[in-house]
Amino acid sequence: MGRIDLERLSREELIELVLRLQRPDKTSRTSSKPPATDRKERREQSKPGGAKPGHEGHSRVMSEDPDAVVEHRPDRCSCCGGALHGDLSAEVVSVSERIELPEVAPVVTQYRRLVVHCPTCGTRVVAPVPEAARGTPFGPRLHAVATYLKTFQALSYERLQAALSDLFGLTLSQGGLMNLLQRAQRHFRSGRDEAVSTLRQATVVASDETGVRIEGSNAYHWVFHAADAVVHTASPTRGAIVVREMMDGHRPAVWISDRYTARARSCRRAPDLPRPSRPRCRQRSSRPAMTPCPGGCNSGCDPYSPWPSASPT
Repeated sequence: MGRIDLERLSREELIELVLRLQRPDKTSRTSSKPPATDRKERREQSKPGGAKPGHEGHSRVMSEDPDAVVEHRPDRCSCCGGALHGDLSAEVVSVSERIELPEVAPVVTQYRRLVVHCPTCGTRVVAPVPEAARGTPFGPRLHAVATYLKTFQALSYERLQAALSDLFGLTLSQGGLMNLLQRAQRHFRSGRDEAVSTLRQATVVASDETGVRIEGSNAYHWVFHAADAVVHTASPTRGAIVVREMMDGHRPAVWISDRYTARARSCRRAPDLPRPSRPRCRQRSSRPAMTPCPGGCNSGCDPYSPWPSASPT
């Protein structure tokens, strides 16, 4: 519609035209149109998929050390039908690979103690219990797989039980799996102690917690993060005692956390702490930075200053 056409319209027609142009486009949210029409319009307006012009293609990298190599050599000429003997030189024109997992089955070793009667005196001699037969019947590799699936892949005991049964044909009770993981936990104790020690020396510490279910009860999963250490711990409480026990009196220069009271209290200055060494409480929130600390922080933060720096006040 051009300028001349608009000049011919009446006042009411111009008002109706302006209102029509100001109305949003009809979608499934603003009208009774089905959601499928939205997807169709987006498809029509979207850019075509696939690689863009000039994009360098990538393919799977071939193995440099394959387990087996099978060469396929022609034995007849496709033109004249002549025989192509094996002593003729040949060159590789293409390579393809087939990758397969080996069949996995548990290896069961039985240790049988035998008894023998001495032919000289008639004494009944029983073989001692071998070292490999003491304690748990499960080997270290099974401990490692169960620990990986439980911790890194976050499988529940029920799903871990099903995974071991489906993948390896192993039948373990959930109680047996719990004992297995507790035995494996001892091997990580030294690493955890080292991480806690590093955390208690860090100048910048971030922490947070979330609710979890442990053995049918409500609990909390805490995480403490520093530049060189990350420590996870579970506790039945969300109180500040978890922070005090983890930090063992250490107060970093910067504490990054939300506005939860338990962590805000951990920023407060101890009565016997010299004033120049007081830590600064760094509050992480979507609220404006120019607001007083709602956690009641008494560590010397300027209530109307922006985010503090990493240096002590």
